[in-house]
Amino acid sequence: MSELTQVILKSGKDISLFRFHPWVFSGAIKKIKGEVAEGDVVEIVNNKFEFLGLGHYQIGSIAIRVFSFVKEEINIDFWRRKIQSAYNYRKSMNFIEEGKTNIFRLSHAEGDGMPGLIIDVYNDTAIMQFHSIGMYLIKDELAKILVETIDGVTAVYDKSEATMPKNSDIKAKDGFVIGETKAQYALENGLKFYIDWINGQKTGFFIDQRENRKLLGSYSKDRNVLNMFGYTGGFSVYALQEGANLVHSVDASGKATDLTNKNVAENFPEAKNHEAFAEDAFKFMADIKDKYDLIILDPPAFAKQRKALHNALQGYKRLNQIALEQIKPGGILFTFSCSQVVSKENFRKSVFAAAANAKRNVRIMHQLTQPVDHAVSIFHPEGEYLKGLVLFVE
Repeated sequence: MSELTQVILKSGKDISLFRFHPWVFSGAIKKIKGEVAEGDVVEIVNNKFEFLGLGHYQIGSIAIRVFSFVKEEINIDFWRRKIQSAYNYRKSMNFIEEGKTNIFRLSHAEGDGMPGLIIDVYNDTAIMQFHSIGMYLIKDELAKILVETIDGVTAVYDKSEATMPKNSDIKAKDGFVIGETKAQYALENGLKFYIDWINGQKTGFFIDQRENRKLLGSYSKDRNVLNMFGYTGGFSVYALQEGANLVHSVDASGKATDLTNKNVAENFPEAKNHEAFAEDAFKFMADIKDKYDLIILDPPAFAKQRKALHNALQGYKRLNQIALEQIKPGGILFTFSCSQVVSKENFRKSVFAAAANAKRNVRIMHQLTQPVDHAVSIFHPEGEYLKGLVLFVE
């Protein structure tokens, strides 16, 4: 193994690494022995010079993202094994099925031992999104591995322009790394969704709600459904499939509602019981008393940093209180938070306060999270960002 720059930690700062947590914060570093550039692979040791792990160095609060707790050679074969392991895991979960589902997350960063790397697959196209310099520097090698490893993938697109560390000298530009494909329909549980990885949010589609959309469908028959913050209408399509009486989709973006209508028309060309509205959520919900008996609240992240946590929790409380006040008796509320800094406990407390203020009797039917392809390492609980509740409202 070639000699690496050593990063020596302060006394007592090695505990988290002995517990296999993959982050080293800048304040934990005592000394760097040798020259180091952003994105370099470094060896982490404690102040007794005991080996702790290998990771990518970068400037910022999280100074090192650890990808191995074993002293080993970091080369193309190392990353090939990582990607193959991630793919084998997904295939073993049996949700990837020819002719039924070809949309899935292949790498969920720390959850798959590849911190700073998100990979989503849509049919024949893999979308990479980098959140660390070290991973970005090997994007060409990773793209080659994807085409070699993942069944049916012929093109790899890098969508990291908006996700790379802001203080880095390296500026990413979105574009194809291998091959070229156009936006297309892909399949989720036999339903077709138009995926635009170039112009769409995130990598083009919110894959993390796949199992929750399916659950929503099971409660939709003969109900009047309101899908708030609907984006491209995933929940709406599942509700229509399972026999909802009517479905209304609401999003502030006109482009999103256009895509919702496109997805509904592709799956149910004769449907007359769906309508999409490009309106502000709070304005739309102000006067819908007893109109809907199934409501979905899936807003964008209210807090991306811890300093915004208080305002985020107030926002969740306000939003859920309005829905609980307006929903028809006997209705069901699917409510979510995708804010990583909002814990399951804090989110539940916000919804509890909303229910108390709304003076409605509420039962918890389900407690929801992200699906298996959005893997969470037991050593990195921060990876569990999606939390949801299904509530029965008397």
